[in-house]
Amino acid sequence: MAYDIPTWSFGVARSIMSMVRMKDAATYEHCVRVSRMSRSLALAAGLNEFDQKIVEFAGLFHDIGKVGVPDSVLLKPDKLTNDEYETMKSHPVLSVEILRPLSQVEFYELTIPGVRHHHERFDGRGYPHGVSGEEIPLASRIILVVDTFDAMTATRPYRKGLPAEVAYKELADFAGRQFDPQLVKIFLDSHAMWKSQDRQQFDEVNNLVLPSVVIDNKAA
Repeated sequence: MAYDIPTWSFGVARSIMSMVRMKDAATYEHCVRVSRMSRSLALAAGLNEFDQKIVEFAGLFHDIGKVGVPDSVLLKPDKLTNDEYETMKSHPVLSVEILRPLSQVEFYELTIPGVRHHHERFDGRGYPHGVSGEEIPLASRIILVVDTFDAMTATRPYRKGLPAEVAYKELADFAGRQFDPQLVKIFLDSHAMWKSQDRQQFDEVNNLVLPSVVIDNKAA
């Protein structure tokens, strides 16, 4: 499939991601890392260039709905209460609502499902719709693997990130339940080889979004 990505897509991305960064710089940095790793996993899984780009943008936008989550929940350093967790779980749908005005453009229409379903579990126990297995869009299954890996390994002000080896074991342990087992295998077989490319690819995505932002990417 040939590229059919509007030239204004990067300008839209800059506007949206500028808003995310103003809300929470850590969420912004996480989205950029997930975008980069999602593209790498899509490539390793054999997706064509156009589909890699869809996955890349879905990864970039997957958490933008967090701008609609109250700071008292989003930035809370302690464990969330049940009610707070339910509030946090609204962010995939909020992300889609932000993107909805763009859905008349085919590229964005194809990107939205990956955003909506990125917290669905392979066993059907995820959210927001509880779909399972291959009913979950492939982009969402890709994003869930790298999203979880980044969440485990990224250092935040209130906790130190886990070593990659510990995160690898968690992914392997939950393959077939939370994660697509084939994608976990591809990730575990491939991720170590990406490390030499990490900074270059991170900068590439970041520079397309907010060229003036300098981020020290130490995760993954």
